[in-house]
Amino acid sequence: MLGSTGSIGVNTLNVLRTMPDRFSVYALAAGTNFELLASQIQEFRPHVVVVASEAVRRSLLQFLEDQSLPISVPDVLTGPEALVSVATAPEIGFVMSAIVGVAGLEATYQAVQAGKKVGLANKEVLVASGELVMAAAAASGTELLPVDSEHNGAHQCLRAGRRAEATRLILTASGGPFRTFTQDQMSSVTPAQALRHPTWKMGNRITIDSATMMNKGFEVIEAGWLFGFAPAEIGVVVHPQSTVHALVEFNDGSVIAQVCATDMRMPIQYALTYPDREAAPVPRYDFSKPQQWDFTPPDFDRFPCLRLAYQAFAEGGSATCVLNAADEIAVEAFLQEEISFPQIAATVEETLARLPRRTPQSVGEVLEIDAEARHVAQSRIARRPVAVPVTA
Repeated sequence: MLGSTGSIGVNTLNVLRTMPDRFSVYALAAGTNFELLASQIQEFRPHVVVVASEAVRRSLLQFLEDQSLPISVPDVLTGPEALVSVATAPEIGFVMSAIVGVAGLEATYQAVQAGKKVGLANKEVLVASGELVMAAAAASGTELLPVDSEHNGAHQCLRAGRRAEATRLILTASGGPFRTFTQDQMSSVTPAQALRHPTWKMGNRITIDSATMMNKGFEVIEAGWLFGFAPAEIGVVVHPQSTVHALVEFNDGSVIAQVCATDMRMPIQYALTYPDREAAPVPRYDFSKPQQWDFTPPDFDRFPCLRLAYQAFAEGGSATCVLNAADEIAVEAFLQEEISFPQIAATVEETLARLPRRTPQSVGEVLEIDAEARHVAQSRIARRPVAVPVTA
């Protein structure tokens, strides 16, 4: 479990709790939340744990000692090499990749190369390095099973026919908290406003990316790699109810939609048990109640991040890696009130324009491009600071 203390990690462990006879936890990898990790260790008894740094390791071991519980302390490792080690361990059959950003890229790539079944909840893996990762999956014969609700829905829809019969994929977007805002209104929104997502409870970065619709752009790129669709074959519709997660159009004009409650435990369990389906601990959708589903096209002028994602996907090569890295820097700057909300897109656009396109041949080269893009984005932010209101 790469990213055990994040939202996906916690929900994954919630699902595993309901299937103790089918799964056991070999390794947990987390960042700095050692108290939550300690409780996970006490319950799931992993053989190995990986944390972000030696300081976190010491804090975790001290915390476990202070608990005075009759459990054996697992091996506690640190660093990127340790992530690769646990993700490729022979004891592992399934890897849930849920570390935010490119921090989990190398471990996920190595797990794919080793032929592990991978639940992909980290879209940055394919956004930054889709060509390399999918080539590794083809070579090892493994399959990446998407955990994002939209990609998981698309995966389910595509089971209705052969891939060659599918002509178009449509991803739905909630529209985020600023779905009805004008451009003028968005120029003065605060981080607190942007973090109030109307549908999903997620981490800070993905919540801001939802507000800018960059997250949907990342999903377009990820879907293209996962399912073999070109940018022009992937559409986005704003669906504020977040009930329909994806739709696939087939060559006879039929459109298959995947519908379920907004509960991440469903796609997580789907990935864990695929190709089987088992009863999941999630609410059932109630069709006996009156309801309305709305579908509207996205506004690329008000949400330029979505346009930039399509452009980077169409350009190919290093463009999507630069897109992701610049966005991560810009989102953090916005959260720290260093730039305004519209400046997120402006920072990404300028970073894309300043860096030449390359075709990375290794994960190491991808990480070099990522670092270079972060530096350019940080320079842009330092050069053009924009004050942000501090009250909602």
